[in-house]
Amino acid sequence: MIDKVNAANIQSILNQIRQYDTQVKALGSQDAGGSDIGGSAPVGKSGFVDMVKGAVDSVNQIQLNAQSLSTAFEQGKDVPLTDVMLAVQKSSLAFEATLQVRNKIMRAYEDIKNMPV
Repeated sequence: MIDKVNAANIQSILNQIRQYDTQVKALGSQDAGGSDIGGSAPVGKSGFVDMVKGAVDSVNQIQLNAQSLSTAFEQGKDVPLTDVMLAVQKSSLAFEATLQVRNKIMRAYEDIKNMPV
């Protein structure tokens, strides 16, 4: 059974996924409208770079949180084991997702590079 702590953490992760989905849709609508592309600031390039940097920073923050919870638990502080395990699993999942995105980007780059001109 899922207790209240686990359900709250799962809900938090789902909310985070929904926020990322909303951000991606907003970026897509800016590109489709054409109002932000070709303006005074290079939104297309900096938007993508900022989005990737934000995602990597988010994964890093999740990993640092898992590490600090793990360290606190090992030192005997009042940290529930379930919180530690959830943080470690969330960290692992975030890293694996980032790795998969990187692999997809690299594969797309290789496909584009090998296209005949």
